[in-house]
Amino acid sequence: MPQGRALASAAAQTAPARRRLSVEEREKQILQGAIAFFSVHGLDGQMRVLAKEIGITHALLYHYFPTKQALLERVYYELFEGRWKPEWEKLLDDRRLDPQDKMVRFYSDYAGTILNRDFVRIFIFSGLSDHYITDRFFALLRERLFPRLVRETRRYCGSTSRSKPSARELELLMGLHGGIFYTAVRRWIYGQPVHGAEATEHDEIYIADRVHAYLWSAAQVLKETGRAARKKPAASAGNRILKGK
Repeated sequence: MPQGRALASAAAQTAPARRRLSVEEREKQILQGAIAFFSVHGLDGQMRVLAKEIGITHALLYHYFPTKQALLERVYYELFEGRWKPEWEKLLDDRRLDPQDKMVRFYSDYAGTILNRDFVRIFIFSGLSDHYITDRFFALLRERLFPRLVRETRRYCGSTSRSKPSARELELLMGLHGGIFYTAVRRWIYGQPVHGAEATEHDEIYIADRVHAYLWSAAQVLKETGRAARKKPAASAGNRILKGK
């Protein structure tokens, strides 16, 4: 036998056998590959191309995820809902803590936990396609986060109102939430540096600045809306007098 063939045969005999992945390991491999794939190609990327990039057959991909929607469901849970921490809600509900401190602590951890490259890029791609992921995640925020932030904002401003938040309150809150998200967009969508190379998108100093500016503005908005609400009944009574009613 030629020497080269003999060496190749010997290497094949001594090379460790390729280990077969368990069902859980294979599913995780597909899921992580899908996240990386969709973060680059968008949610309209084809399953056949995804299977090729992962290094598996098209049939095997469909064995684990019978439909693309089933795969997107798992991607959503892995990147979005599955990373939501119940302790964030407990933090915001703790009345012993100062509202401003709670918001800074929450957003610092939220940004570090949620706003990574894959989350941001897939979230943007979803908003440009069928809105499936964005709609579900905003529903989670409206249910579990925004009411708590409105309550803590009012508490910070000395308001005990339990009325439905005004449009101005909600838009101001979205300015805070969206501003923190936009910091990650600058990095992962636009490819722009954030505050210089030494800073990260979840740096607590910058988040504290945003929270402070938001709460200062909220105090002004609540004052103005409160004055408008107090004036409205008086104006209505005056109109009735003028009309002889």
